Amino acid sequence: MGSLVLPALAGVGVLAGAATQRATGLGFALVAAPFLVQVLGARAGVGLANLLSATLCALVLLRTWRAVDWRRMAWLSVPGLAAVPLGALVVRTLPEPPLLVMVGTLAVGAMLLVRFNERAAALRGRSGAVVAGATSGFMNVTAGLGGPMITVHALSEGWDMRRFVATAQGCLLLTNCVSLTTKGLPDIPPTALTAAAALVLTGAAAGEWLAARVDPALVRRLVISVALLGGLAAVLRGALMW
Repeated sequence: MGSLVLPALAGVGVLAGAATQRATGLGFALVAAPFLVQVLGARAGVGLANLLSATLCALVLLRTWRAVDWRRMAWLSVPGLAAVPLGALVVRTLPEPPLLVMVGTLAVGAMLLVRFNERAAALRGRSGAVVAGATSGFMNVTAGLGGPMITVHALSEGWDMRRFVATAQGCLLLTNCVSLTTKGLPDIPPTALTAAAALVLTGAAAGEWLAARVDPALVRRLVISVALLGGLAAVLRGALMW
């Protein structure tokens, strides 16, 4: 029975993350990636997070593309894509234990950054977009966590929620696709991949319902609190393997 706990938690993370990202523009990788890493290891877990995140971003973008700020998206995406090869090199070079620690540490840091910088003003303007985009690209390919730095830039600029949700999906879709191209598709059994895809679709549908009924700020705070535990667990697992 114990062997089913982590896969079950990963499934819940994929479902909850998909619902939250549809409702708030952020949340999938924050919740799902740490638990996927626990079940599949750092490389396959992050790879699956990239694949599922790209799928989810495409689904949400189909519903929100009219609100995309294309100029802002370009300023974020170009440096993000430029940083992907460096992140891919780190993933190929590091052994599994330090990679787990790094993924978990980035997850925890990203979640704390989003949680405690709701009035952030450090990444304004084009220079802020370049820094946020490059950091987002590096974190996406190494830890599956491209959203938090885009969020900090959006908070610094005071984006409205509708524009943020749409623009973030476009940025993350591009970065995830390039990350997968650089690293290759994860080696995941077809049954597990099918189940994960079904959870993403279900979560996206639930998020569509939640978006009109639940305070997005409340959902985001709850998700980040839960995901923090997943990041800490990844750090602990990597440290114990070292």
